[in-house]
Amino acid sequence: MKISGLEFENNVFLAPMAGVTDIAYRKICSEMGCGLTYTEMVSAKALYYGSEKTEELFRISDEEGRAAVQIFGSEPLIMAKACEIFNKDDKICIIDINMGCPAHKIIKNGEGSALMKNPKLAAEIVKEVKKATFKPVTVKFRKAFDENSINAVDFAKIIEEAGADAITVHGRTAVQMYTGTADWNIIKEVKENVGIPVIGNGDVFSPEAGLRLINETNCDGIMIARGALGNPWIFNQIRDNIKTGSYSYPSDTEKIDMCIKHYKTALKYYDDGKVVREMRKQVAWYIKGIKNCTDIKCKINTTSTSEEAIEVLKNYKQILL
Repeated sequence: MKISGLEFENNVFLAPMAGVTDIAYRKICSEMGCGLTYTEMVSAKALYYGSEKTEELFRISDEEGRAAVQIFGSEPLIMAKACEIFNKDDKICIIDINMGCPAHKIIKNGEGSALMKNPKLAAEIVKEVKKATFKPVTVKFRKAFDENSINAVDFAKIIEEAGADAITVHGRTAVQMYTGTADWNIIKEVKENVGIPVIGNGDVFSPEAGLRLINETNCDGIMIARGALGNPWIFNQIRDNIKTGSYSYPSDTEKIDMCIKHYKTALKYYDDGKVVREMRKQVAWYIKGIKNCTDIKCKINTTSTSEEAIEVLKNYKQILL
């Protein structure tokens, strides 16, 4: 897949997810066949004012190679100025603008999916960011803000005209958040009405779903969000399913091994206390559905060091063998 001259190994991408797609998890997904990873959502205003904590969100490892950074905001000039920092980082290959986040704290500031109610401002943001960077600029948005204002097709045309190099469409409204079913037909309609690459997003929880999304919408790429939680295998699975019509599942012990690897990878970038806290949810995703997983989650949640947590997982693996 290509976006404005940039070529990627494949068209199965990892969606930006707050509190999830940090440097460690992105590295693992890259190793598991992900064509492009996205950072957690970054506040343009925080960047503009030099927040060191915010800059940590888009730190990219040498092993990861390159990633897309996603920014959010509602002030065109501030967003453009904030993007100047990305021009200095060769590992950041794409600047993605969030116009789809449904969180109330984002919407109330006129950011995220609230921009779908103000296409003129959305276009101005794209234009200003394009002026500020030589890197491809993409936009992620939803079907609409609500069911009474379905405007994804018209919004996509406006964003394309403003200069976006590609778009990602999530087939839900902002009001739906993550409930209900994603409308893939709207992704198809957008694809039929724009000339830039369209990435489809929503309800891809299996290799079969990934293949169906491409076949039913003719989208250029797939973006995986919740389907990748505790399941970095999904990237290779979708790739294999597209190429050969078959794929393999990880065993329960392989899931535990990956969980341990995730701990060790995270320890390369963060202090032990943060790793212990952040990995609790990751462990729950990795071992979901495995025998006695509830007991193991309880044990993990009471550990105070990564060493203790890893030992719990090693013992769990031995029980399963």
